Amino acid sequence: MSLVVPDEILTATRMTEAEMRQEIAVMLFQREKLTLAQASRFAGMHRVAFQHLLASRHIPVHYGVEDFEQDIQNLRKMGRL
Repeated sequence: MSLVVPDEILTATRMTEAEMRQEIAVMLFQREKLTLAQASRFAGMHRVAFQHLLASRHIPVHYGVEDFEQDIQNLRKMGRL
């Protein structure tokens, strides 16, 4: 699914497309609608960078089983496990 945000909305909010994606990702993560991995992908950010964004806003990270499994999978792909 694609979502089109009209330029007038971006202009009104004084945000770039990337900033809008980050704001939506943060909001959905905070409401526990997206996992950390999903939200960071939606925001177009590396997970650690997204965690720093959350920390800068004093938003706690909900690190669940799915996130742990994703981390294990990533470590295996990187040859670290």
